Amino acid sequence: MSWDRSTAPEHESVPVPSHAPVSLGEIKELAGVGRPTVSNWRRRFSREVVGGPGGNRHPFPEPLPGVGSESKPLFDAAEIADWLDLRTVPDAEPDDDGHLETYGDRFRRALRLRGLVALKHRLGSAETLISQALAVIAMSAEGKDWITEALPAELLPEYEAADPDVVRAAHDLMDEIGAPGWAADALLGLDDEGLEIARRLESDLVMDITPRGVVALVSALIGPNEGGPDQRSTISLCAGLGELLLGMGGGPYEGLRGHGELVAVEPDPLLRKLLRYRLLSYEAGAADVCASPSDLDTPRAWNEAPVDPHDFSTADLVLADPPYVSGERERDAEGPLWWAWEAVRRLRPEGRAYVLVPTWTLTRTSGTGPASVRTPTIATREALLDQGCVEAIVQLPRRIHPFRTGAEYALLVLRPPSSEPRSVLLVDADRIAQRAGRTSETWIQQVVGLTRPGVVPEPGEEWPEGDDAYGPQDAQRLHVRASGPGREQLLDNRSVLPAHRLAAPEARVDHVDETLAARRAVAATLPHLRDWVVDMNIGRREPHTPIRHRKLDVLLKAGQLRLLGGHRVKEDDIGEAGLPVVGREEMLGELPVGARCIAPEDLAAYPSAKVTEPGDVLLLAEHGVRCQVDTAGGCVLLSPVQGLRITAYREHVRDVTRGGPGHSAELWMRPHSLARLLQAPRNQHRGSGSLVRRVSVRDMDLPQLPPEEVAELEALLTETERLRADVRRQLEALDRLAERVSAGVADGALALRRQ
Repeated sequence: MSWDRSTAPEHESVPVPSHAPVSLGEIKELAGVGRPTVSNWRRRFSREVVGGPGGNRHPFPEPLPGVGSESKPLFDAAEIADWLDLRTVPDAEPDDDGHLETYGDRFRRALRLRGLVALKHRLGSAETLISQALAVIAMSAEGKDWITEALPAELLPEYEAADPDVVRAAHDLMDEIGAPGWAADALLGLDDEGLEIARRLESDLVMDITPRGVVALVSALIGPNEGGPDQRSTISLCAGLGELLLGMGGGPYEGLRGHGELVAVEPDPLLRKLLRYRLLSYEAGAADVCASPSDLDTPRAWNEAPVDPHDFSTADLVLADPPYVSGERERDAEGPLWWAWEAVRRLRPEGRAYVLVPTWTLTRTSGTGPASVRTPTIATREALLDQGCVEAIVQLPRRIHPFRTGAEYALLVLRPPSSEPRSVLLVDADRIAQRAGRTSETWIQQVVGLTRPGVVPEPGEEWPEGDDAYGPQDAQRLHVRASGPGREQLLDNRSVLPAHRLAAPEARVDHVDETLAARRAVAATLPHLRDWVVDMNIGRREPHTPIRHRKLDVLLKAGQLRLLGGHRVKEDDIGEAGLPVVGREEMLGELPVGARCIAPEDLAAYPSAKVTEPGDVLLLAEHGVRCQVDTAGGCVLLSPVQGLRITAYREHVRDVTRGGPGHSAELWMRPHSLARLLQAPRNQHRGSGSLVRRVSVRDMDLPQLPPEEVAELEALLTETERLRADVRRQLEALDRLAERVSAGVADGALALRRQ
């Protein structure tokens, strides 16, 4: 079973419907050039300019006689394709055979697409066209060698009833691409050309395909596995079109055997039928396709093997890609993580399962108090963790799906249950991909390297010296249950998404050296502050007294912090008088605070809107973390801006205002310290979301510092903020002066004279 790309015909021999009339505008569209380019071709290469066909330069084809008009001539598509073959696409890269893409190649592909679109409209739907074409391809591959009783029940009737134009188009596609399996993939949207076909056909099948980056990652994690009796057996749950199953071992034409220990489960009838056709097109039709996981427990002869009937309840490898998007079936018993649990249940003792899930299955929490809701998704996730079934959680790069660009996905690597405590590897492949330039081969290679034993240290161990390729922000191992007080654990009713969990000190940064360098820069730039910066008492912390960190979620639950949510206010209610509003524009510096206000009578229509108090920290957690301290209070927060209130700070300020000593000894945190610590790099990288990267406030952390150290930090940051405000006022005054002078000179009202 092998197809060689060299068996594909030369591009000149790919048939184009003879005398198919095309206009100049259609030539422009099909060849992917501008209309002026086609008009220039026709004028510069007319028969009068270049001479007859015997010359060195071939003339542009003449219009078809008797069709079209003088203002809208029509041309023979085959003649146009042959003429365009003489023109190579600029900057085109040669393919494996050394052929450079020409405008003729583009023209033929686009013309074939147009023919497929016309067939879709004639047959009524893209699914009907694809199903008939796949039936033709399947029968042209392995199906023709099978007896009728062994073929899928629907294949032969659909093949015999296929439209003649569909049969012709399917054979043309196989001739051009070079193999039935590749032709089937193109129709299903499983390769680059197929994506364009799927877009033009407006097929819904591509909405749930497994992204090729995920297929490549799973194949690399599995390693060599060609199927067959001497290879690892495989069950593919929610197999879809067989992307994960046929992606093992590089694919059927690269070594994956079609006859062996391979079984697929697909509940959807249409996908199940198309999967059977695709398996036949790859000469892998012996692989069984079931409608339900329960069918795996039915004794029978699997994979057409001449053996006694037996069940296929377990396997060495289990693959699953449940087709769910954000929030879909979250409260159903058979949600995405039900398939993960089913995959674990089907594993043999040393087996592994690879399950693709939307990231919301990892971020949902039940909440606390009477309003807490424990959904089946949360219960299943905690059960998988509690029984030691989760080996690794890989957060995949954002926008990895070509059609569901707003959805985020994660790959779960699962193992059989165990009573022994084992750590879980968290990998942020999105962060790795951003650093690697989103080249799939690079980030996949790095993720696979991180999953190898011994690369990522166990919890509490140090990373190996001299390893600059990875860091704790890329991957960490965490305990499911804490091994001691204050230790990180996954079963704490919080998100287990790697981006929300992975936090570490900045890699390869000496904070003392960097701080001293910054202090020297301030002294050199602002000489009048030299005494102030020199008096800063900065030193290296003792290594035997490490600082512990606490999540904001813990501080919020303990009542030490209070979260103020932003509100949505109608644009008509925002004016120039009343209470200042603080929204995204104010936090980004696009508008000064106070430029937008809301009148108290309009604010009364929003009873849940929050008004800030002095000392509240305003927070915007989109594409990073930005914080401001509201020193005056009385502001209304607009979503997505949030606020954090230090509950003990109000009593401290009240006591100081009344002339008392305050509660400094009990004040665990202060406003400017809170704002700056939240903006530290360890919190900036916790974002998730394909379109808007948001940082979860509850997953940020703060160092546990003694009150006296917090007071020192607050004094330093408060003075720094005062100095920054002075500099801003100076800059604004200089900007105002430059603006007025230049405006006066421009209008001819000012004259500048040398003193």
